[in-house]
Amino acid sequence: MIVNEVSKITGLSVRTLQYYDKIGLLSPSGHTDAGYRLYDDTALERLQQIMLFRELEFPLKEIKAIMSDPHFDRQKALDQQIELLKLRREHLDGLITFAEKIRKTGVKTMDFKAFDTAKLDEYTKRAKEQWGSTAEYKEFEEKNGKRTDTDNERLMNETMELFVQFGEMRDRDPADSVVQAQVKRLQEFFCENFYNCTNEILRGLGKMYAGGGEFTENIDKAGGAGTAEFVHRAIEIYCE
Repeated sequence: MIVNEVSKITGLSVRTLQYYDKIGLLSPSGHTDAGYRLYDDTALERLQQIMLFRELEFPLKEIKAIMSDPHFDRQKALDQQIELLKLRREHLDGLITFAEKIRKTGVKTMDFKAFDTAKLDEYTKRAKEQWGSTAEYKEFEEKNGKRTDTDNERLMNETMELFVQFGEMRDRDPADSVVQAQVKRLQEFFCENFYNCTNEILRGLGKMYAGGGEFTENIDKAGGAGTAEFVHRAIEIYCE
């Protein structure tokens, strides 16, 4: 599906979708010969998740940090989003009832209970704490908060350059010392720029890289077809 079609079915402007791509929140699955962005089902599923977070008024930086966390559980996040939306509906229903009462009877008493968002705020706080409960997430959030858009673009380019280098090694055995040294560089790069990338987290990233969708496609685009799977196998060997 091209970007204009996605814009029509979602109500998001083309400019918004282009911005999501620019900041690394939602990358297209590919491009047409004319250069138009293309989005497959995996990308659209991610967009749905993003839009749910936006409906709940999460900042874009926060959404990106949550969804980039290797521990991010899509199903759990959806369950919590549903609960948050129900709480919001309950709050809105209360406000509607309150407004209708004023219309019928006038302002008889100074009752402000309908404006109380404590229950919704508390659940939102607990959900965010669960999404960002790991030390790695907190470290990522702290470092990311200090970076500019230019810094993020530079880091993204440097990350993809590492995968370009992996692509140049695809004819080697993943256990080859040169390949394993590249995995070590990847891990150290994440430790330096994002969070403490333990072997457990690195292994999770490797599975995500080869799991299909935009991660696999972007890595294969950078390093050539099969690079994502090659990186995954090299990481598995490294982490053993």
